[in-house]
Amino acid sequence: MKLSASAQELIARFPLGFVATVTPGGSPSVSPKGTFLVLDDETVAFGEIRSPQTVTNLTHRPELEVNFVDPFTRKGVRLRTGAVFVRRGTEEFATLLPRWETVWGDLAQRINIIVKLPVESVSLLTTPLYDDGATEDEMIALFKRKYAEIYP
Repeated sequence: MKLSASAQELIARFPLGFVATVTPGGSPSVSPKGTFLVLDDETVAFGEIRSPQTVTNLTHRPELEVNFVDPFTRKGVRLRTGAVFVRRGTEEFATLLPRWETVWGDLAQRINIIVKLPVESVSLLTTPLYDDGATEDEMIALFKRKYAEIYP
């Protein structure tokens, strides 16, 4: 499934994705991953740095969902996908790694596995305030004030 230009832009601007997997014992597990990149209009990926439980979960069951949210507009996307591991030492890893080096510099050297996610479905996320008539500009102003109170 293709990612819209706005979904690609959101992921590029806010690359922190919340990855939902299932443990081998059947329990839900959510873990934030901050190294997401859009590889093309049908594929996103993250660099696995220190996520042994996520790797274990995806090895057992490769299906997952990931959410990306703009914290100011309170709009986002939910992707349903399956994981494809690209391991360090492979030709594909060597080809892909420079994309992470461009964005994250030396941090990219700590990537153990690039986890490619061919997107199977995309759904939009919005806050209920939009149902009540809030505009995007109002949401941005509201959350700028809230964050300024937290981080003066």
